[in-house]
Amino acid sequence: MLRQPLEEKRIVVSRARYSVAYPANFMLVAAMNPCPCGYYNHPTRECVCSPGAVHRYMSRISGPLMDRIDLHVEVTPVLPNELSDRTPGEPSAAIRERVVRARAVQEERFRGVAGVHTNVMMNSALLNEYCRLDAAAASLLERAMERLSLSARAYDRIRKVARTIADLAGRAEVAAQDIAEAINYRSLDRGNWGR
Repeated sequence: MLRQPLEEKRIVVSRARYSVAYPANFMLVAAMNPCPCGYYNHPTRECVCSPGAVHRYMSRISGPLMDRIDLHVEVTPVLPNELSDRTPGEPSAAIRERVVRARAVQEERFRGVAGVHTNVMMNSALLNEYCRLDAAAASLLERAMERLSLSARAYDRIRKVARTIADLAGRAEVAAQDIAEAINYRSLDRGNWGR
């Protein structure tokens, strides 16, 4: 049900004699537990689920749907001693400024390209033009493709995310470190998720 709107950014409703297409450009943000009990790979609580139950639970989301989700991030529980840690993180204003700069770079990059304003909107031709990989980055991505059995769709999504990571860092070229970080955002593609 979600695959078409995620891929095509539209929903088509078909009836006997006609079809109507509605725009559906949205950002999907979703969350799930790692298993039915919620404690798989928890640092202090024991998971009571069998390996089969964990596998069945994870299989409820289809591979084709997961392929269309750009970022999969495993969030580990915050431990009690970490809650009282007063070490300041990066200020929100600094993060916002970096995002604004990256968006401006993307707007400039795609100036004159109809309907494309950000990296996620790139088609294959634009991806090949604006996300060229040097030998180290290409080799890293190729190894990940083989080891993780990633699809062609995941390959393109990793490149788009890596292009965005480079933009956020202020780099004109996509480096191997950008590819590595983008691959790390595909945690549900790894067979050992949660381990």
